[in-house]
Amino acid sequence: MTPPSGETVLRLADITVRFGPVTANEGVSLTLRRGEVVALLGENGAGKTTLMNVLFGLYAADEGTVELFGQPLPPGNPRAALEAGVGMVHQHFALAENLTVLDNITLGTRSLWSPGAGRRAARAKVEGLATEYGLRVDPDATVASLGVGQRQRVEILKALYRDARILILDEPTAVLTPQESLDLFATLRKAVAKGLSILFISHKLHEVEAVSDRVVVLRQGRVVAEAATADTTRTEMARLMVGAEIATPEPRPALPGAARVTLRDVSTPARGTATGLRGVSMSLRAGLITGLVGVSGNGQSALAGLLAGLERPSAGEMEIRGAPSGPWTPRAAIAAGIGRIPEDRHGSGTVGDFDLAENAMLELYARPPFSRGGWIDRKAARAWAERVIDRYDVRCPGPEAPIRLLSGGNMQKLILGRVMETSPEVILANQPVRGLDIGALTYVHEQLLAARDRGAAVLLISEDLDEVISLSDVIHAISEGRLSPPFARGTMTPAELGEWMTGARFDDAA
Repeated sequence: MTPPSGETVLRLADITVRFGPVTANEGVSLTLRRGEVVALLGENGAGKTTLMNVLFGLYAADEGTVELFGQPLPPGNPRAALEAGVGMVHQHFALAENLTVLDNITLGTRSLWSPGAGRRAARAKVEGLATEYGLRVDPDATVASLGVGQRQRVEILKALYRDARILILDEPTAVLTPQESLDLFATLRKAVAKGLSILFISHKLHEVEAVSDRVVVLRQGRVVAEAATADTTRTEMARLMVGAEIATPEPRPALPGAARVTLRDVSTPARGTATGLRGVSMSLRAGLITGLVGVSGNGQSALAGLLAGLERPSAGEMEIRGAPSGPWTPRAAIAAGIGRIPEDRHGSGTVGDFDLAENAMLELYARPPFSRGGWIDRKAARAWAERVIDRYDVRCPGPEAPIRLLSGGNMQKLILGRVMETSPEVILANQPVRGLDIGALTYVHEQLLAARDRGAAVLLISEDLDEVISLSDVIHAISEGRLSPPFARGTMTPAELGEWMTGARFDDAA
């Protein structure tokens, strides 16, 4: 039975979770009422996702209790959480790409002995939910053919299909464009009006202001503050998260140098549903941050792959420091001084079962001092990892810990550190602050500006228009593999860049 409006639907009491010597949560308590949105804030590694995994049954707490709708929840039992009405949309989607939208949504809800049973009724329910909540998606489309915004709709529909009454959203806008984020918020408002309760994890404080009723702040696994959202400010939220005031870095005037990478009319082939480049010309110059904005899936991945040596031009010319690039491979890109911060830290930035020391030298293992006579020098690898961990505040059990145990933000800081510590001539920063807290985000921006000031050429690829506008000296927009002319800082408004991102200005310029 649905509880009356305002009744407490969730109570976490004194939750403590330990992973060996590391305490991820310590004595955490919070409540959630019907039709309420509570934002859970904290730095990367503060224990937010661990706490939500306890609620969803993926982890069992060492101490404390979980109560749903007045009943105790058995620990470490996801099925019990699902049956009690808890749904969770993870930051990294858990979808089978080779299956249809309908099959992903209904997976696990029908008997394996009669997989076709109830399919018509399931389709009707999915289509009804999609209409009711404004989650437009084709039930027969394969997930592989969908953009990230549509995939998130599928994840939310999965939860609603299972009659979720409490929805956990872990960094729900990390991979969404601004318009997709607005669409998500409209969906959440409809769901909350119907009595859904939401736990909202986000590092984007303007979104927290827009959607939440209360904020609960975690620091080092403990609750340090709780307040009505209307009674606090973004500045105060940020201070509570990190325990100190945060100064936003101010870009200094650029001193541009020679071109480090030049593309002339470069095209690359499309890969499945991924758009290739179409006659792209651009220069990455020393001492400049070149920003690239575009709606996800419009050729950013192709350009990033090209610079990293994972893609080769099918037409056009590519030059490195004024000379033809020659045979272009990842090894050649590394030798050319290109440092890579990849878009997908899990899929292409790290190896989950490798420890931090191995991941810290992942693209350096063939160089001295890490390689001696064909053998890896573990002592040198550990020293390098300790240096990165210390300088970039990577919160972890130690260099020997598997990197999969780290929060996404701490993984990102390790990747950033291993790149920056080599002082590359060109830095490919692809979504470098995705999923980072305000403190880590500010630190990354400071490091990119410092690299620019020492003479590196930086390509900043981001779907956050504000980030690109604030940091970049020159900005390009990309749409369907086509690149706009370069725009100097301050010469284009967000609305004008948005028109280039949608492709409207390309048609006018043709």
